[in-house]
Amino acid sequence: MNDVLTDPGREALRQPGALRPADGATDGPADHVLVCKQVHDVNHDTKTFAFEPAGPGVLRHDPGQYLAFTFEIDGREFSRCYTLSSPPSRPHLAAITVKRVPGGRVSNWLHDVLAPGAVVRARGPMGRFSTARHPAPAYLFLSGGSGATPLMSMTRTLYDLASPADVAFVHSARTPADIPFRQELALMAATAPAIRVAHVCEDDGRTERWHGHRGRLSLGMLQEIVPDLLEREVFCCGPAGYMRAVRRMLHAAGHPEARYHEESFEAPAPGPGTASGSVPVPGSASGSAPVPGTALASALASGSDPVRSAEDSGPAPRFTVELSRSGATIECEAGTPVLEAAARAGITLPSSCGEGLCGTCVTTLHRGSVTMRHQGGLRPRDSAQNKILLCCATPLENLVIDA
Repeated sequence: MNDVLTDPGREALRQPGALRPADGATDGPADHVLVCKQVHDVNHDTKTFAFEPAGPGVLRHDPGQYLAFTFEIDGREFSRCYTLSSPPSRPHLAAITVKRVPGGRVSNWLHDVLAPGAVVRARGPMGRFSTARHPAPAYLFLSGGSGATPLMSMTRTLYDLASPADVAFVHSARTPADIPFRQELALMAATAPAIRVAHVCEDDGRTERWHGHRGRLSLGMLQEIVPDLLEREVFCCGPAGYMRAVRRMLHAAGHPEARYHEESFEAPAPGPGTASGSVPVPGSASGSAPVPGTALASALASGSDPVRSAEDSGPAPRFTVELSRSGATIECEAGTPVLEAAARAGITLPSSCGEGLCGTCVTTLHRGSVTMRHQGGLRPRDSAQNKILLCCATPLENLVIDA
């Protein structure tokens, strides 16, 4: 955190459209203490919060990555993951853009309470949803709702570095009043020949009649806006239904799946492999990990070795997991992460990334043993204190955990 990033755009344009990770950005997530410097409105229900490191240095990240924040609210700690809407080309401030969610504990606190001078903790950066990992001469950015935030980080970076990459940014919103970053996107499109912006609105606003693309995004509309969409690297972020529709459109058009990347900000619905009521967080880029939902897939996703062979037709061993604080006891099959088993039992435990990165699901193992391979979410000192990550810890025997 104390290393200063110099010349953030250095060699970024060696290849047309390429954006290389900032020096050190791939070293793994780190802990940060951040001070809020500015809060400003994006639209009627969305605000941007800009932070700077409490000590000397800057925050290095790739465009599209996220931080796992810890906020203290009324004496309790809440963890949430938020994508950085700021670009790495402006490394002295790290900004997140948050939409107010009706009834949302953290989003409403951010909107109503957090002010310049407040100190928060964060871990990161994390995530693989980034143009830095997929350099291309032409991009298509598709977003719906608050899914615009990682794509804004990417667009701002390309704009700041005067990249020759051709960018088509298409955002879908309910009304004109719901379009985020509208004026800034218009300015970038007006001053950078390689950037084009189009908005699609379902309806008019209270004070503005919409004269642009109307309704919901369709393949015909997309082909009209971006006739060469098959030649572009596509990044998509938004609600699950929106992304399903986009995948169907691109598949029908013949777009190569390998050049499609997506990220979701919505919590998965309760069911196998998901935690009921879990925090809405950025997910993985498509194709980066096995699809969750089975013990074998979960074990592979976490990097653990499944205890049993997939060909073994006998029943998998079952262990009990006692949650010492709540007094609840659940059953967990061998090869199944504890977090997944808890979700199947209808118990919500703190979690965020689900990939062993952010550390949100860390807890203490009081008794028993697990197999676990994570991606940097646990430090050696944590392991020495019997800490485990519930998203990637699978039991080898009966367990008692601090939850």
